[in-house]
Amino acid sequence: MSGHNKWSSIKHKKAKEDAKRGKVFTKIIREIIVAARDGGGDTEMNPALRNAVNKATSENMPKDNIERAIKKGTGELEGVNYEHIMYEGYAPGGVAMLIEAVTDNKQRSVAEIRHILTKHNGSLAEKGSVSWNFTQSGTILVIKEEYNEDELMMIALDAGAEDFSEEDEFFIITTNSKELYNVVHGLEQQGIKIDSADLEYVPQNTVPANDNASQVIKLIEALEELDDVQNVYANFQIDDEILEKVASE
Repeated sequence: MSGHNKWSSIKHKKAKEDAKRGKVFTKIIREIIVAARDGGGDTEMNPALRNAVNKATSENMPKDNIERAIKKGTGELEGVNYEHIMYEGYAPGGVAMLIEAVTDNKQRSVAEIRHILTKHNGSLAEKGSVSWNFTQSGTILVIKEEYNEDELMMIALDAGAEDFSEEDEFFIITTNSKELYNVVHGLEQQGIKIDSADLEYVPQNTVPANDNASQVIKLIEALEELDDVQNVYANFQIDDEILEKVASE
C-alpha cells in the first residue's frame, strides 16, 4: 500500500523527537501498567510487558519509573485503573480511522476525541463501522546501516516473519500479530538490535487522500497529542512525496 511504510517510518521518527521532550513517557507508562495488569509483572513470561519495557528503556526512561509502573499494574502499588478502548471515526475525504486509547476516564476521552475530530472536519463512527477494514499485524523496525539486508531478511524469515521491506533508514519486518514477540525473540537471539516492535492495525482497503493529505495528517497528529490516545490507524493512500512534505510542515 502506497504510503503505509512511509507513514510508519515518519511516525516512528516523530515519536523519537517527542521522546526528547518527554512527551511519550505518559503513554509508555500506561502501556506498561496495562500490560503488567493483564499478563503479570515478569517480562520473560509477558511479551507485551517486555515490549513496553523495551520501549521505555530505548527512550531513556528511568528504571525506577519502569519498576513503579509494573508494580502499579500488578497491584503491588496503588495506581489508576486504566482501560484499553478502541474508538472508530472518519477523517476528511472518507478516510476511516481506528483510535486506540488507554484511559482512566472514558467520558473525558470520548469528549476530547470528539472535539478534535469536529475541529478538524472529522467525526466519530458507530462501533464496527470501521474496524472490519483493519487487520492486526506486527511491525518491527531495524536501523538499516547496522545490518546487511540479505542476511537480516534470512534471519527474519527464519524467525517467522511474513514480509520484509525497507523505508528511509529502516528495514521493516512484518509478522502475524500472534507471532510478533516470537519473531522479536528470534531476532534478539541472533544479536539483532530492534529499534521498535509494535502491534498495529493495517487497512485492507484504502481511500485516495492526496487532495485531503494535510487535513488528514493534521487530524491524526492532533489526536495523538492527547494523553489518552496511544495510536491512530487510518486507511489513507497518499503518494510518498506528498506524505513526507505534509508531515514535515
